[in-house]
Amino acid sequence: MSADVAVSLSVLAVVFLLSDVTRRLLIRALANTGLSVYAMELVSTFQLCCCTHELKLLSEVGGIEPQLALTLTYLASVVHGLTFRGAIGNPSGTLEHAYHARFSGACALRRIACQFVAATAARAAVPMVWGIGMSALHVRHKLLGFQCISPIRASLPKAAAVELACAFLVQTIITHTQSVEEKYRVHAVAAAITTVVYAGGSVTGAVFNPALAFSTQFPCSGHSFLDYCLVYWLGPLLGMMSSVLLFDRLAPVLSKKPPSLYLPLQSKKMT
Repeated sequence: MSADVAVSLSVLAVVFLLSDVTRRLLIRALANTGLSVYAMELVSTFQLCCCTHELKLLSEVGGIEPQLALTLTYLASVVHGLTFRGAIGNPSGTLEHAYHARFSGACALRRIACQFVAATAARAAVPMVWGIGMSALHVRHKLLGFQCISPIRASLPKAAAVELACAFLVQTIITHTQSVEEKYRVHAVAAAITTVVYAGGSVTGAVFNPALAFSTQFPCSGHSFLDYCLVYWLGPLLGMMSSVLLFDRLAPVLSKKPPSLYLPLQSKKMT
């Protein structure tokens, strides 16, 4: 294992540890106030964004092997799933919860606001960590001014379609594993995330999370703010909505058996 990878893994471990300690302290401090859910969104989304920044740096600037990048993506997704403590960390997922009336629309908007605040904070904090120069990769990235290039490598409609498909698949797996025990469910969701990153990462980076994209992709040069909104906000939102509407509305209708054109056997005997 290279020194750069070892340092990045250490950074990830510290982020996970500090975030989890912060969550535990906030849960105790905000008990019975109704504010703990928003604190969890802040801390967990910050954790998600910081870790993704580091993994993105390893993959795009550090040039690690794709197999290692996917393995780290899977492991990070599992840890996120096990430590989020009820946080969602994704505006699209938050809207899905509101649609299913798991909490109110006002609560959803406050959660989304927390997610974007945390995404902005992570976007500002990570360069400060890189600026310490703990690894040669961090030093090299600092010398380049922490710049990044847009990961969109297709036309905007195709890129938006890729993000839509990624969000659709992940939302579908989340929906169909609701009844699975949490310690097993996180692995199914992590496997889905890793799969879409493998399939769509070369086209858009496969983010499918508006808050995460705002933190990791919007600062990159190469496309405008509106371009990023189309790909990383509208695409995932439509993907989530497509999955929800398909399995909530369309699938139950299609699964209904058509009425039989023949009389039951017993009815025939009575005629």
